[in-house]
Amino acid sequence: QLQLVESGGGLVQAGDSLRLSCAASGSIFSYYAMGWFRQAPGKEREFVAAITWSGSHTYYADSVKGRFTIYRDIATNTVYLQMNSLQAEDTAVYYCATGSPFITTKSYEYDYWGQGTQVTVSS
Repeated sequence: QLQLVESGGGLVQAGDSLRLSCAASGSIFSYYAMGWFRQAPGKEREFVAAITWSGSHTYYADSVKGRFTIYRDIATNTVYLQMNSLQAEDTAVYYCATGSPFITTKSYEYDYWGQGTQVTVSS
């Protein structure tokens, strides 16, 4: 069973940076794409970023492009989301997900999810 554990969330001010981490257990992690999603209160879960199993390709939602960077360390089974120039609209619970062999923005195509980490940006 593959498990994901996110960390790194917190309360920051607009313009600040945060780095989220997602630690995976299970050797099959290396063969899956990884994604980050977020869900704000009263809103649907939305795609944020994704990366291929090799780390060679990434994809971002337009709302975070140029501010967020996703990368992974296969050796430690960890994927990161570096978030810069945070805005109040970025406030949400952030989830990492895996289980898809390809990059996808569709949440239902990911089989494994973490418990989420709260990011709150004050303006």
